[in-house]
Parts: sequence; structure tokens; C-alpha cells
Amino acid sequence: MNEHRARSRAPDRAANPGLRRPCALGAALLGAVLALTGCGGDAGSGGSASARPVVTVWADDQRAAALKDFARTFGEKYGARVSVQAVSKDLQTNFVTASQAGEGPDVVVGANDWIGNLVQNGAIDPVRLSTSQRDSLEPRAVKAVTFNGQTYGMPYALENVALIRNTALVPDAPATIEEAVAVGQRLKGEGKVSEIMSVPVGQAGDAYHAYALYSQAGGYLFGRDAQGEYNPADLGLGTEASVRALEKFRALGEKGVGALKRTIGPDNAIPTFTTGKAPFLISGPWAVPDIKKAGIAYDIQAVPRFEGTGGKGGPFIGVQAFYVAAKAKNKALAQEFVAQAGGSERTAIALTEANPRPPALKAALAHFKDSNPDLGKFLAAGADGVIQPAIPQMNVVWDPFGKAEAAIIGGAPVRSTVVSLTRAVAGQIGLDPDKAVRFAGAPATTNHPAAGKD
Repeated sequence: MNEHRARSRAPDRAANPGLRRPCALGAALLGAVLALTGCGGDAGSGGSASARPVVTVWADDQRAAALKDFARTFGEKYGARVSVQAVSKDLQTNFVTASQAGEGPDVVVGANDWIGNLVQNGAIDPVRLSTSQRDSLEPRAVKAVTFNGQTYGMPYALENVALIRNTALVPDAPATIEEAVAVGQRLKGEGKVSEIMSVPVGQAGDAYHAYALYSQAGGYLFGRDAQGEYNPADLGLGTEASVRALEKFRALGEKGVGALKRTIGPDNAIPTFTTGKAPFLISGPWAVPDIKKAGIAYDIQAVPRFEGTGGKGGPFIGVQAFYVAAKAKNKALAQEFVAQAGGSERTAIALTEANPRPPALKAALAHFKDSNPDLGKFLAAGADGVIQPAIPQMNVVWDPFGKAEAAIIGGAPVRSTVVSLTRAVAGQIGLDPDKAVRFAGAPATTNHPAAGKD
């Protein structure tokens, strides 16, 4: 599966928060872990193979291949054998399972929103970052891997969605969502496009992409405590702000102007834009290779604000990072590998070239300033974004929110759908479902199925 399709759905949320997984590795897991022969697997030299310490690294296919040179250099420097292995699917789930079985890797590469689940399952250790290492990184990247006051990963890339526009059709950047919709309507009326915009929704919704619009409309998912950390006791779904935000989704949906549609989903959102059917696309850096291949002239900007909302929202900011396994067999080497891999400009450049994301290392981002200005544009588009929540409770939100979004875009009543959504999520994260619904005039009960359950 192409990564942009995987990211079009919520980030890896297969691991249920709090669920202790079986401690036996099955055939499916063993089949998913593939050593990269000639691609960084078993790198290192000097001494007999049996005498050398082994550092095992799990990553997805693209990142595993990109780590080959660093793995070789690290192995030679420390007299170690570095085995970089590609886990083709369900990396987070497989890592937790292997960790509990005592058969996992020393290092794993993954997203920051895994952290809460990995910490809760005792799967990762904090990492040691010096002041100079922290200063060399984009501050938001460091914040994204900080959980309960401790740093749990070495970040190497950031990602967020933006509004990408076809500049042949739309030369000037729209200042508001309403302006973008008006331009799309005009182009559709002129027969130049068939869709007002392309935003992944699908039949199950897409909470990840929706959040940029939801927050721009004033909605929030979790509030913050006095330290600025996400507070799972402050669930924003059942607030008046959430209702107002989702009313805008309904107005943009199939019973409104038709800018948001369930017929556009993770599999066809990018192709709808690259074939010239839509003038706008909400997506991330993973969309750019397909856009370039199609020869579409494009530019990147922040997802615009809604009129009258102040424009204080923004997309989720996600981070990719290196993690040290709590049950690593060579923890000292694993800590060193993580620190050096994330701090290596050469490695950051290789990872960016393999999978274009704005690098967390400032020196690597500067390297791409002229050759790939899109990276800086995506960072700028996320300037008002929020760190993607790493708290385990967020795993409960993705599916019900997406289902509620899709239902509302399809024409379902907003208030009763929000009640169903809020009660479903609140009950699963230990809150009183009735007290979680906090907007005036909320229906006392609802059997509306739109929000569904996780």
C-alpha cells in the first residue's frame, strides 16, 4: 500500500490503548519482518560475527532501505553487527507484540502518536538527548516526542497537511475556505473541473485530514492542562465549538455546496487532483511525487481559515522518530544508534530523499532549501498546527470521529450525531458520557448510528 494511502486514514491506531497483547509471535509477524539483504541488513565489520554485538532495527520498507549507509558506518565504528529489518505492515502492533514476547528489536522507527501506547505497554525507554542535540532540532519535533515530561524518541522528520492548489487553474492563494469554495464552484460551472476540491472523506470518514478544517472552524479534541499537555478529561467533542465546526462540514457537504463528498476518499483523493478534476487538494508531502509525475503546476499553502473564526486552527503536526526498545538486548548501543542516526545530516538527507518529509534536523532542512522548497512550505503551512496527540485516549477518537464526519457530510443532523460521537468516545476513555456532552440544547438521548463505535 502506498504510504499516502495509509496516512489518508488515521495514523497507525491498530493498537488498542491499554490492551496487553499476546506474548507469542505468530507466523504472520515472522512473515512481516523481512531482513533487507544488501540494504543495510547485518552491517558492520571486524571480528567474528558471533563475537560482535548485534543491534536490530525495525522500520518500514522505505526507511529501512534509507538507513543502510548509516547502519554500515555505525557497525564499523562500534564493531557491531547492525541488522536493519523491514516490517511490511502493522509495525506498531507487531513491535508491541514482539516486545512483550522478549523477541523484539533494539530500535524501532515510527510516528510520535505511538508513544502513549508504547509507554503504556512498557515497550520503549526514554532517550538521552544533550542540549546541543536538542538545539539542532526543530523545536516542535522535540515537543512531539516528549511524553509525561520525558523524551521518548529521537525525531528525524515532521509532516502535516496543507492546501495544495493547481496554479494553472488558481493562480492566487485563497484567503478563506469560503473563497476556495467559490473559486471551485466557478471552475466547475465553467466545465474546467468536476469537483470543487479534493479532500479525503470516504464512507468511513478521515479524522486525520478533517482535523485541519475542524480546528480552523474552532473545534478541538482534547484540552490542555496547566503544563500545556493534552488533558484527556477535557474532551472537546461534546462542546458548542465542536457543533459549530461540524455544522460547517455539513454546509460544505453533500446536502450543502458539495465541496466535501464521501465519494472522494483515501484511494482517489490524490488522483482526483492529479488528473485535473479538482483545483484544490488537502494532503501532505506524500502527495507531491504523484503531483509532479502528473505534470501539474502547483503551490502549497496553509489550509485557510473560515470567515469569522479568527483563523487560529491548524493541522496535526506529526513526527517520525527513532525509539529505543525497553527490552533491547544492547541498550547502550541502541541509545547511541538512535542519537547518532537522528543527528546525522547525511542520514537525515537520505531519509528525506527516500520519503520526502521536512527533516527535523535544522542542517538537513537547510540543505534542501533550494533543491526542494516544498519542504519549507509544508513546515510553514503547519505553523499554527498542533502536535498530534500521543495520549492513548486519542486512539479511541480516530474511528468514531471519522464516521461522524462522513455521516454529517452525507447530511446527518449535526447535534444528535455529535451526541452519539461524544458518548461513544467518552465511555471508552473513562469519562461520564452524559457529562461529556456539554453544549446547550443537546438531545438527551439519541439512537443515531452515524457516529458508530470504535
